[in-house]
This record gives sequence, structure tokens and C-alpha cells, in this order.
Amino acid sequence: MNVFQKRTASQDMRAFLTLLETKGQLKRISKPVDADLELAAISDRVLGKGGPALVFENVIGSSIPVAINLLGTVERVAWSMGYETIEELEELGIKLSSLQQPEPPKGIKESIKFGSLLWDLIKAKPDIDLLPPCHQKVIKDDDIDLNDFPLIRPWPEDASKIITFGLVITKDPETKIPNVGVYRLQKQSKNTLTVHWLSVRGGARHLRKAAAMGEKLEIAIAIGVHPLLIMAAATPIPVALSEWLFAGLYAGEGVRLTKCKTVDIAVPSHSEIVLEGTITPGEEMKDGPFGDHMGYYGGVENSPLIRLSCITHRKSPIYLTTFSGRPPKEEAMLAIALNRIYTPILRSQIPEIVDFFLPMEALSYKLAIISINKAFPGHAKRAAISFWSALPQFTYTKFVVVVDSTINVRDPRQVIWAISSLVDPQRDLLNIENTPFDSLDFASENIGLGGRLAIDATTKLGPEIRHEWGKPLYHSDELQKKIDSRWDELGLSDIKNQEPDPSLFGYVINEVVRLNHITKS
Repeated sequence: MNVFQKRTASQDMRAFLTLLETKGQLKRISKPVDADLELAAISDRVLGKGGPALVFENVIGSSIPVAINLLGTVERVAWSMGYETIEELEELGIKLSSLQQPEPPKGIKESIKFGSLLWDLIKAKPDIDLLPPCHQKVIKDDDIDLNDFPLIRPWPEDASKIITFGLVITKDPETKIPNVGVYRLQKQSKNTLTVHWLSVRGGARHLRKAAAMGEKLEIAIAIGVHPLLIMAAATPIPVALSEWLFAGLYAGEGVRLTKCKTVDIAVPSHSEIVLEGTITPGEEMKDGPFGDHMGYYGGVENSPLIRLSCITHRKSPIYLTTFSGRPPKEEAMLAIALNRIYTPILRSQIPEIVDFFLPMEALSYKLAIISINKAFPGHAKRAAISFWSALPQFTYTKFVVVVDSTINVRDPRQVIWAISSLVDPQRDLLNIENTPFDSLDFASENIGLGGRLAIDATTKLGPEIRHEWGKPLYHSDELQKKIDSRWDELGLSDIKNQEPDPSLFGYVINEVVRLNHITKS
């Protein structure tokens, strides 16, 4: 099967809502609900119970319904990508890794495979839509009023209403290459917003370039797109492709784009709502506080101010939103899916890595567990250092636990056993101080500057040990096969293998923190 074959009937959020409804994974709520606090609180409880996606059809103060929790389970994330299970996403990762580090074909089979890959790239090229649904209604100048749209305020101490699941699109002022990201936007007035992006993000780089050239930065926000496009925008891997081409590879067909009305930016033509505007370099307003993915309220920062010049939308639009907070949240489900996509890409950069896992309980990026085929003393620490520099999103990973390839990185019982039985805090911890860090991490003594800890929980080799190590306990393969063949005969067919309980990863995190405390003491 071609991994980049057409994955969805349409790159349209409404098609995905229909799919969810067909599968019994969508609940429509007709009772009036307040977008201020109440809507997010209801959604949070439903998401925490593994419940369906929601459409609030009667939002107080607005005629526009709100869709939320579309990606509230890993299963629904897989569906948005055209797969039935999350495990299948590794197929996509294999293709993307071959794009990232292509090699000349060797032989006929590889030539055919390489030709197929080139055809995938051709099919993924964006297409222009001359009659875009997102332009069915156009609002300009004094008629612009964000109060007409059901922006939510999720947490009691949030500074204002926010936009969360919009694709924020800017262009490099020099190369004109677009950047697409997903950033939080705070409503400041009826026609202004602030955008909260980290300095390393593409939009921030574009703004710095615009400032150096003495120009305003044009910007567009596309709200209510197919979740597949959100996944593409949230995948920050170092591939020399535009996000639109990348999204086309995800979908197996080119993204249909259209030019904005007042800025020179292309947006997905099937967007429910599009906001257009500009940022004047140096013009900022206070942004925050807001409830964040760390589980706390973030600080107040001066952030770039967007002045809106136009709003366009479909007839009877549907507003898509989400909210941050301590997991589980939709962003955590996205991260679990991206974890599967990253795995082959990471292997292509660090060949000794067999598997890796980012537990949701560790915010899907603060703690990484990687397994390696260990070949020499010090290999685990080298793998940890390589991991931190492999992909941009691993820059803010605080803890890396390295285990042997025989350990299932997704089974907390096995990981805890490896830490507890193979680690000496005096020998097996690598603590790196004062590295660039996540400004939202309040555990750091200096905001924006923090330490990292690698734990070598692998079997020790050569000079790593000074005494004989005990032999590990195991049943022979021959005996295991014999028992397998007799399992039903023994009347044990109703006893299944116990699945790992991901919630136990809290114990792994506690163990990591305990070891770090020991070594500092």
C-alpha cells in the first residue's frame, strides 16, 4: 500500500465531522452553553473520560457552533490521518525519513521505489481554488468584530478569550516561502490580537526579517481546517519542504489553497474562518496569563500585535477550538501520534535507537525513554546527547532515560525495573547545566535556562563495571514455545497478556526525580 495515497475524501473539517458521526464518535449539544469557562469545562470532563468529539450548537452570544475534542483520543487522531490505528503512523514516518535523507537508488526495486516517492511529491503539490468556500462571506474595515465569533476562555484566571487551533501563516519577507504554525492568539479588542510564539518559531523569524527590512509582516489565521492540516503544521521536522507540500504528503493529494483578500498569503480554501492582518515590528501588547500545557498559569509577556484588515468565512461557519492544560488534552493526543511518526525519522539520524516514547504524563516532551542496541561503553550517554540535538522539539526535553533494546519503552513496569536494577546514581547520570530552556517551565531556577538529565539504564559493558554482574533470569525460547502450544490444553485460554498501564509512568517520572536528587545530594 502506498503510504501517501489519498487519505481523506476531502481536506475539509466538515468531512471529518461526518466521519466521526458515522463512527458514533460525535455528540451534538443543543442546550445553551457559555463560551466563557463553561464550554471548556464540559469538554475537559468529556475528554478525561475518553468521550466523543463535541459540537456545541447553541453558544450563548453567538450564532456560530463550536467544534471541540475532535482529536481527543489517539484513535481519532489516527482517523484524521487516514489510518485505523496509531501504530500504522510509523509507515508514514518511514516515508518522511527517506525524504529527509534521500539516497540514490541501488537496483531496479529501489529505482521503482524512488520513482514512486517522486510521484508522491508531484501529487502533493498545492492546488489553487478559484471559488473557495472560505470567501463566501467577506467582512472588512469597521465591520470587523471578533465578538461575533465564539472565542472561548478556558480557565478562570485567563486574561481574555483565545484562538487556539488556527493555522497561523506568514511568509519569509525575502524568500516568500510560507511558514505554517499553531500558536495561541489572545483577543485584545474587536479587531486586534496578540500572537504567542517562541523566538525559534518560523513566524518569529519572519517578523525579525521584516523589522530589519523596515516592513510590516503580513499574517493570516485559518480556523476550522481538516485536522490533517493541523497535524502537518504541528510536525516540526527538519525537512526542506513547505508545510503545504508536507501536508499534501500527509493527505496523498495537494492542499487546495486560495489567496487572501487583503494580504499576499495563501490559505486552505475550505477553512471555516480566515483572519487577515499585519504586524508592525515593535508594536506589542501584554499577553497572558493563560492556563498552559504545564498545568499552571503562564506569565505575562509582551507579544506582537496583529491588526486585522479582513475576515472571511463560509456560510454558516463552524468554529474549531481546543484548550491547554495538564494531560490528557487534545495536544497530548497529537503528541502521541507524532511520537509514532518521529520514530523512523529519529532512527535515520541515530541508527542505534530501536524505539522511543514520550509519556503523556510528562507533557509528551519533558521525559523521553529511548531503547538502543548498545555496542560499547558510554554508548547510552552518547545516544542521549544525540537525541537532544536530533529534532527541534527535543530541545526542551528535560529527562532522557536510555534502556536496552529488550525493554519495552511503553511498559512502565519494564522501564522502572531497568532504572532500579541497572542504575548507579554515581556512575550513570549525566547532568548538563544551564542550557536554553522552555520559558513556561517554572521548575527552572532561571526562566529560560535549565538543566538536563540523562539516565543510563542499560546493561553495563567493559570499564563501566568493576565487578561481576549477576546473570539475568529468563525462560528459554524452547520452553516458552512449549508452554504456548499447551496453553489451551491447560485450560488457560481466558488469561490474556496484561497490557501496560500508561498511567504508571508517573512512577518513572518520580524515579527520575529521585535519582537526580540523590546525585545532587
